[in-house]
Amino acid sequence: MQRNLCRSIALTAMATLGSVLSAQAQKNLILATTTSTQDTGLLDVLIPLFEQQTGYFVKTIAVGSGQAMAMGQKGEADVLLVHSPDAEKQFMIDGFGTTRLLVMHNDFVVVGPPADPAGIKTLKSTSAAFQKIAASGSLFMSRGDNSGTHAKEKTLWKLAAIAQDGQAWYQQTGLGMGQTLNIAAEKKAYTLADRGTYLAMKKTLGMAILNEGDRSLQNVYHVIEVNAAKFPKVNAEGAKAFAAFILAKETQESIGKFGIEKFGAPLFFPDAGKPE
Repeated sequence: MQRNLCRSIALTAMATLGSVLSAQAQKNLILATTTSTQDTGLLDVLIPLFEQQTGYFVKTIAVGSGQAMAMGQKGEADVLLVHSPDAEKQFMIDGFGTTRLLVMHNDFVVVGPPADPAGIKTLKSTSAAFQKIAASGSLFMSRGDNSGTHAKEKTLWKLAAIAQDGQAWYQQTGLGMGQTLNIAAEKKAYTLADRGTYLAMKKTLGMAILNEGDRSLQNVYHVIEVNAAKFPKVNAEGAKAFAAFILAKETQESIGKFGIEKFGAPLFFPDAGKPE
């Protein structure tokens, strides 16, 4: 009888522990996002607010947009915050996401050594700037990591009608935005960066913005909920909660104010509810 009682207590304890662990798992959320949201410090502001408001615990994985979507395609993330529109659209067409909503934007800039050896500073066209960098053989550092920035950069080379791959002046880091900026600064090279990450690191880089403002440099971010119908382990409720949070009026106001106090200008511009 005593043995049966002990067994009953043990089973009850195991069941209780299982319920607790299951509840904890439901409150865990995996966010796969771009290095720019991490490197700028934006997530350091937003994630604690989300966790405080909802009780979720967020595991943030900051990689390139391509890698973030690859995680989504394997069901290894619950929600994505990315900035590679063409790849995002294909992600949705392939059924890996349930919703894709506009969150915010900033823009890309071409940065390089203040001496500007390729002479691109006076050019308005980014295509013309890329053509001069190639013609002068000036060193260009690419992220080369299948990120949203890398996808944009490849589009810009295509628009400039330049075959950059394999050229001695064209090098790939395979790293995130912050690390690529540091390497470009060290080697006195040009690179393409999102404005937010550049401004966040500007004081330590010794680099200058040498081309900006072209419409081709627009940088748009979306939040995507990963399709739980494909991957039962995906936390659909958590993903929905995060999407609702980042699109909420208060959060959008925080995004619009982020960077003003420290850099004198916002690093991102809120876009929730606006047409594409």
